[in-house]
Amino acid sequence: MQSTQCRGTLHSRNYFYVGQSYALSNSSSIAQGQIYVEHLTPASVTQKFPLLLIHGYGMTGAHWLTSSHDVNIGWADWLLGKGFEIYIIDEPSRGRSTHQVTIDGPVHTVGTVTMQQRFTAPAQYNLWPSAKLHTQWPGSGMAGDDFFDQFYASMMPSLSNPVELSEKTRDSGAKLLDVIGRPVILMTHSQGTQFGWLLADACPSLVKAIVNLDPGGPPFFESAIFSLPSYSSSSEGQQTQSFTPARPYGLTEIPTTYSPPISSPSELTQRVVDDSSPYFIDVQQAEPARKMINLVNIPELVVTAEASYHSMYDHCTVEYLRQAGVPVEHVKLEEVGIKGNGHMMFLEKNALEIMERVIGPWIERVILDPV
Repeated sequence: MQSTQCRGTLHSRNYFYVGQSYALSNSSSIAQGQIYVEHLTPASVTQKFPLLLIHGYGMTGAHWLTSSHDVNIGWADWLLGKGFEIYIIDEPSRGRSTHQVTIDGPVHTVGTVTMQQRFTAPAQYNLWPSAKLHTQWPGSGMAGDDFFDQFYASMMPSLSNPVELSEKTRDSGAKLLDVIGRPVILMTHSQGTQFGWLLADACPSLVKAIVNLDPGGPPFFESAIFSLPSYSSSSEGQQTQSFTPARPYGLTEIPTTYSPPISSPSELTQRVVDDSSPYFIDVQQAEPARKMINLVNIPELVVTAEASYHSMYDHCTVEYLRQAGVPVEHVKLEEVGIKGNGHMMFLEKNALEIMERVIGPWIERVILDPV
């Protein structure tokens, strides 16, 4: 294994694949279902628990390695400098995790306009109340700008079917946890947070804590940012709004373990807490709420960026976790004086401030168990 100097942190690097099986293909067979895993080990390991980093939709593990503007070090290097081993994956059928066109489902690529609207230049479009506060993306955030072009060139097609992606990530990710063989701290972003919950549910003894960045949500229904709401007249002649169902198991597309147990998502009785917003609907479990029993001993942190569309509804996800018995802290970055961030906070100009002031101290406080 070769030792390298990466932006100031001496470490060794290797990679491997896990989770593959063989499937018939013509008169032979091909590997499918595998995920690429990059393993980074600092020259001096001082932390007991490694980190497993899981990226969001359309992205790959490469996005943890540096900042978008190539000025500051990335979060992976910061963590290496603190003595953490790191495992970084590319989700199934994404990036260096092969997509087998004869076996895997169709994929979808996000276009430049969507990227600009949601991630890199939301202030230009003003599609949600806090979008105008976005200031931390380097450059204009528009196609043709060097920073945007580098970021967009890194985006990858993603499996279109969320159930298929969830099942494949859970299965391969659980095998990775077995390979690592000791508890990890999960750090997940956006779509990847759903997979963190699935892995913790499948292997609770191998997950020490979870950091969720702008987590997938809200429970049970898509936000209007992803699926524009439809309007119909109520019996009183007023306009009412309907949202597209999603995540039938509350926070996930596929089953997690509840207590009392369920055999169908219909057994998660829903109650509407808040339907006053045109951007989201807050739906929780009806009381008495079932508990996500395999997650109740795993501390979690939810980090929400000020100018992200998640600023509207991450509290719904936090409320769902708490109601389900999960110990979770919620940090809204603007409330601790970190302003102007969007959904890609770990790539933005002040990314290191977020790590140094919020995430790093939380991890240190939660684990309190160095080698």
